[in-house]
Amino acid sequence: MSMSPTASVSNGSESAAKRRRTNGADTNSSPASIPAATPSSHIPKRGARACTACRKGKNRCEGDAPCRRCQLSGTPCIFEKPEKKNAPPAAAGVNAERLSRLEGQYLVMQSHMIGMQSSLDRILSVVQGQAHSSAMFPPPPPPSQALGNRSFEEERGDKFPPLPGFAPPPHKYATYGIIPSTAASSEDESEDTLPRATLNAPIEALQGLANAAAEAAAVPSTSAPRVKKRKRAEPIPRNAFPHVVEKGLVADSEARELYNIFFAGCHLFIPVFDPLYDTYESLMERTPWTFDAILAVAGKIRSGNGPLSPTFYKCLEEAQGIARSSLFGPVVRKEAVQGMLLLAAWSTNGWLPSGHAMRMALDLGLHRALEKLADDTGKQRTQEEERDLVISARIWLCLYWFDHQMSLGTGRPIVLRDENSIRHCRLLLGHSMASPTDVRLISQVELIAQKTQIYETLAQMNGQVNHNTLAFIRRATIALEKWYNECDELHRQTMDENSLLRKILAGELHYAKLWLVCVALRGVSWDKMPFEQRELAFQAKDAASSCLDIFLSSPEYRAALRYAVHDSLVTAAFSGLFLLKMASLFPAELDLAMITVQVEQLAQLLSDVAAERYALTLRIMLANLRRKVGLGSGIQTPVPHGGPPPPGFADMVVTPTSYVDPNLPPPFTMEELGFAPGDRNIVIPAAIPLWLQEQSLNDLGLPVNGSDGIFLQMAGNGWAGDFAPMPEAW
Repeated sequence: MSMSPTASVSNGSESAAKRRRTNGADTNSSPASIPAATPSSHIPKRGARACTACRKGKNRCEGDAPCRRCQLSGTPCIFEKPEKKNAPPAAAGVNAERLSRLEGQYLVMQSHMIGMQSSLDRILSVVQGQAHSSAMFPPPPPPSQALGNRSFEEERGDKFPPLPGFAPPPHKYATYGIIPSTAASSEDESEDTLPRATLNAPIEALQGLANAAAEAAAVPSTSAPRVKKRKRAEPIPRNAFPHVVEKGLVADSEARELYNIFFAGCHLFIPVFDPLYDTYESLMERTPWTFDAILAVAGKIRSGNGPLSPTFYKCLEEAQGIARSSLFGPVVRKEAVQGMLLLAAWSTNGWLPSGHAMRMALDLGLHRALEKLADDTGKQRTQEEERDLVISARIWLCLYWFDHQMSLGTGRPIVLRDENSIRHCRLLLGHSMASPTDVRLISQVELIAQKTQIYETLAQMNGQVNHNTLAFIRRATIALEKWYNECDELHRQTMDENSLLRKILAGELHYAKLWLVCVALRGVSWDKMPFEQRELAFQAKDAASSCLDIFLSSPEYRAALRYAVHDSLVTAAFSGLFLLKMASLFPAELDLAMITVQVEQLAQLLSDVAAERYALTLRIMLANLRRKVGLGSGIQTPVPHGGPPPPGFADMVVTPTSYVDPNLPPPFTMEELGFAPGDRNIVIPAAIPLWLQEQSLNDLGLPVNGSDGIFLQMAGNGWAGDFAPMPEAW
């Protein structure tokens, strides 16, 4: 078979015969017979078979330049893509190999499609069978029961512990959120081919087929089904759960008060909202889950050191109830990620809920938002589509930072390692829909990216402190200072020097330097260090002192600590702990009186904002230092609670006994910690983390499990310990 574009058209009968022979060959051709063509024959691409003039006039072209029609008309004979004649044998072999590979891919796709068709047939048969027998089964429980199951009692009177509700809302499994691009990714793909993203996600493709089958079975139609060429996001269904105001659990006036408390400072520490867009009415309408979570956080902050209010418990119970229902159902709106992130951020242990929030965001495709925003192909987006991308990008960046911070702060492995999803993070700063807190969000993301690289590099050194380690620490310190200078310049464009966000930024720089040294020199015997390591220790001491000065000298920062999350409180508390340990190791070289006064002020400040877990940890370390260096006992600042210890500390104290183990240091008393003496006057030694005990005073490095190995584990923080105990399985 010859298909050379140089065939003559002068003889009409000859050309007709050739057309007949060509048609006859085409009817018998198959994909397997295509490679049988001789290597010397060249099949030009569609754009090279005819010149521009003949194609416009829809005339047959000879294929040679110039063609006869252009010669007769005097028109320039132009071919869009000049053919490549006389291809060398090597190129012909490559083409044959590529064609063979495509044939293999075609056969694989054909087998996959056959399997998907058989699966779809089975799904259709099941759906149609359920449609005929639906009357035999009772309807599912209403969504409101997801928050139910608070108590369970059989008719015979047996009582069981209440189980939390896990019933998901009646949303179908489909693709919500941001859809991956279906554009051709190479010359092997076109707009009419099956996108590779679908081949990489066969389960999602089957789920889409199942949804289409269910819809087709539920709505009979005589017309042919409409085939969608491009994948579209599923319309977001209505909210399945009412908010606390709609249920009558919280009055509208009190809810507005709590909303104002949250946006008075909480949004600065978790910058995932835009106050101009996320108004009271907007959040109430769009996301009852996030709305209830905001009220719960604000209710905890409003209570301060006092007893937690019933409003707090109601809002938290509703928010956590909706969160439980999301474990076994589809995620349909991006605001659900915000709600889960809030519950994780203000919990003492946010590792598990933050992981669930990460999976929810990935399920919605929020990690693609920045890439979509950076797409400069010229495609026009509506204002609603643009805002959706901006909000999705903001949520993803905040979740990326928080999840990495949780991993580094607790010594757990980093689960997400996709740096490409944050590559265009600074696009938010120049966007017309940017939030005032986006500049802080971007600085957090860029800092955590640097800290992740630092941590992974130091982990490969296996605790060895040599010249390479010290050189890396110096380079990392320079990189941190460069990060601060760039981000401070971004802050300076809209904020003065004493603004809260710039103070927070400076504190994060000093704490990052402290963290760097403590991670690098983990496990080193600090009381027998060589000169270079000793210099690093004192550099870390200076960073801790500067960090503490920012907390104590800035009235804005002191006032904002009541809104702070766990990470910010750790920054302050660990700086104080490090100074106390340095004072214990080098009492003759440091100003002990000034350090103890600073730490006492910090402990009192943390007590004032209901951060007793960190305040008590500081007080235990203060007592340890006084015992070792012989300082006078007693706290100079006012007693935190006027006598009795805080509720979460009550389980850690016992009544003194006559037996004292001589091999162990004597236990701490309430007087040493600044509390009034009582019947239960002795702190249980086992309740104090090893890092705080006297035998570990020479260990200034971060423990492997991070903050969990430093601070006291206290119950009764309002998020879990104050509820009735659940069964052990939960």
